[in-house]
Amino acid sequence: MPTILIVDDEKNIRASLARSLRLEGYATLEAADGAQALDRLESDEIDLVILDLQMPVLDGIGLLEKLAARSRKVPSLVLTAHGTIETAVRAVKLGALDFIEKPPAVERILLAVSNALRLTRLEEENRRLAEESGLGGRLLGTSPPMRRLAETIARVAPTDAGILLVGENGTGKELVARAIHEQSARRERPLVTVNCAAIPETLFESELFGHAKGAFTGALENRRGKFQQGDGGTIFLDEIGELPPALQPKMLRVLDSGEIERVGGRSAERVNARLIAATNRDLEAEVAAGRFRQDLYYRLLVVQLTVPPLRERREDIPLLARHFLEAACRRNRIHPKPISEPAMAMLEGHDWPGNVRELRNAMERIAILVADDVVRDDHLKALQTAGPTRATGRAGAGAAATVPAAGTPGGADGTGGRARAEASGTPLDLATQLIGHEKAIILAALERHRWRMSRAARELNLERSHLYKKMKALGIERPADD
Repeated sequence: MPTILIVDDEKNIRASLARSLRLEGYATLEAADGAQALDRLESDEIDLVILDLQMPVLDGIGLLEKLAARSRKVPSLVLTAHGTIETAVRAVKLGALDFIEKPPAVERILLAVSNALRLTRLEEENRRLAEESGLGGRLLGTSPPMRRLAETIARVAPTDAGILLVGENGTGKELVARAIHEQSARRERPLVTVNCAAIPETLFESELFGHAKGAFTGALENRRGKFQQGDGGTIFLDEIGELPPALQPKMLRVLDSGEIERVGGRSAERVNARLIAATNRDLEAEVAAGRFRQDLYYRLLVVQLTVPPLRERREDIPLLARHFLEAACRRNRIHPKPISEPAMAMLEGHDWPGNVRELRNAMERIAILVADDVVRDDHLKALQTAGPTRATGRAGAGAAATVPAAGTPGGADGTGGRARAEASGTPLDLATQLIGHEKAIILAALERHRWRMSRAARELNLERSHLYKKMKALGIERPADD
């Protein structure tokens, strides 16, 4: 759950905000002034700061200046009393995402918190996608399937034709959509991503087309939908096969007319956005089964691009693995680790049923959980299969593999630090082989130091930021304050 730091010299304001936020499922921490807030930021992983401008010791503006100078940026919201609007505007210029007049209304606070966390997630996702997709909208890969895909993208990107991307889960359809957008004339305008499988059906229309103030309970202000946000740019509808049947005719109307209507709105709004859709389903079969409209299917099917699975482009695995590992090390502020030749051969021999996403996640775990300077084959044996692989027919090891517990010099068990994992015919998750030992070691250190992160990190010989990453990877959460 996100952790929110509330910084205000008025105890009753802090307590009231903390209570309201906890009821919504957020974890909260408190500080009475800017100096205490900085101490909290040093010892705890904070996702959002809500701060008052008028405080002793270090006021809100001073705290914002300190936040802006930190290497790890933390989003902030500002509380301001009447008559300090000019100062609040200055705060926004220093990076605050919003300012809220005191006394803060609960609904206003919750809306601002939700928007701030959503914006932060989107910015992080955009940074990650931009990092992974290469510079200038280029895709990583030199295999024949990827060269053919890149050539087709170069032909269709300058047009405004709608595009349907098909491929298995995890193949990188969103990165292909980003590459198309970055090579189009719309590159200076937004690329807005909508995961059709992640939005509840009752909220779908509001998410896509926006809503008017008062349209339903909780609609406290006019809200722009994804299509308004993407006006002039590109809308990427991922998992289009999950679009609810009731919304399919409305989507068809938008594609045909270029007009949308907000929930509770009284007039249509014209939008100009290119549509890229993606699916891992057989939409033709969905049409035959009556679950997807035929006219919408043909409207989407102007250009169809197939994104190949990773097992059909194995020669790209070394390039992708090195790129993802370097990116993960850089993102987590960990010293880069080269991959040994035997380890790389194992990566190339693995089937990767989760495709590029599985490889990326494996490299992230390796960056965080493997303490050695070089990634060796014994770090990866948990990924090996016992029988023939689906694509190559090559035999796996078929023998017990040992995986050293990361983060400890000799391991966690005092006998060489090895956790045994039997190859079982199914790809095994490296993290599951390490989690028992490493989680126990980290929890013990945290409890010894009463969850003071800096002290625990020193004992474990880790950077504090690296400890935070390990805690997240291992599912370790700080206990709620008494």
